[in-house]
Amino acid sequence: MQYRQRQDEAFQAGEAAAANLRAALALAGLVLPSLGNDGPVGCRGIVRLGGCSTAVADRLAEVIAAGARARAGHDVQP
Repeated sequence: MQYRQRQDEAFQAGEAAAANLRAALALAGLVLPSLGNDGPVGCRGIVRLGGCSTAVADRLAEVIAAGARARAGHDVQP
């Protein structure tokens, strides 16, 4: 029964993480069409990121880099 509970918790964690990422991407105007919960593996939640166009990948890289620079206290421009 404990294993089943851990699996259920991992599944829910995957659902929540995918939803959080989807919402954050939406704030940046981005969509990963295949983003979703990939079910628990070894009692860990797994999020499937899937594929995207090169334009989305480039924009995602820009957003991540800008966020990383902002967290480090650097100017947001490259």
